[in-house]
Amino acid sequence: MASAGEFLTIAEVAAQMRVSKMTVYRLVHGGELEAVRVGRSFRVTQKAVDDFIDKSFYQAG
Repeated sequence: MASAGEFLTIAEVAAQMRVSKMTVYRLVHGGELEAVRVGRSFRVTQKAVDDFIDKSFYQAG
């Protein structure tokens, strides 16, 4: 698993979160998941993924 300083590809983020790559692209383009554009592709830090997951939790019931 990548540390906070390493960059993950969209495919790696999708696999880690168990969602499609399109879902990750929507999160990035919607501003919900921080990413860095490198050429024509995006890279996401592990910290950004962890922060997104932390703020996405909610209490059910």
